[in-house]
Amino acid sequence: MDAALSELEFLARSENRVRVLQLLAAESHTRGELGEKTGASQATLGRILEDFRARSWVRREADGYVATATGQLLAEGLAELLTTVETERKFRDIVPYLPTSAQGFDLTQFADATVTVPTQTRPTAPLQRVLERMRSAETLRAVSHTLNERSLSVITDRVTAGEQRFEGVFTEAAIETLAADETSWAALTDLAASDSAQLWVQSADVPLAATVSDGTVTLLVRDDDGLVQAALETERPAVREWVTDTVARYRETATPFTPASYLAD
Repeated sequence: MDAALSELEFLARSENRVRVLQLLAAESHTRGELGEKTGASQATLGRILEDFRARSWVRREADGYVATATGQLLAEGLAELLTTVETERKFRDIVPYLPTSAQGFDLTQFADATVTVPTQTRPTAPLQRVLERMRSAETLRAVSHTLNERSLSVITDRVTAGEQRFEGVFTEAAIETLAADETSWAALTDLAASDSAQLWVQSADVPLAATVSDGTVTLLVRDDDGLVQAALETERPAVREWVTDTVARYRETATPFTPASYLAD
């Protein structure tokens, strides 16, 4: 372990070392080409290449330098480690609020996600990003423990105008909140009346708020007080499949929403 950490420290102390190893793992390069791509001096590159050759990470060929099999292995492992660290840094402040308890949630699948967080000048930036996706989607799926007035308004307007097909599973608490407001309840009943909308009410807890807007997944992250902390966006097929499956799973045990029967309860 100590020897491995020592080698990792050797690489991590120099961005040029990491970059040179990555370049040589991809294809052969001359020292001149390495200098052009890294901006490092020839003297620096000479030391790096000599250190790498001493460790059998690279070899010299007629047309330049290239990574050995062990150099390739190290470069691949380093790339994976860097991705993991970058992912951790991206989600460090919001990880306590992510739905890691949800079945199938895999944080590594969000490594390339776009993260929108509130700022002093744009405190509602995450929600605005979700609304933008909703407004442009022709097909929208959602599963959530909440449904705010603005999201409902956008969905209802799009569906009733014949511009969107909607499928959503929401908790009883979310429906009860909408029922307490006359305007929101009217919008919800209009939505439910459309042939282009399917709504279900889930009695169990739903630990996430996620949508699939055409091919893009958006995850809205809230803290324990219900305040939005971030919006995560990705087009990864694995994430899209996860959300789609999650909607289907909660729908299986949910009740179709009908305003009359709900109010009767």
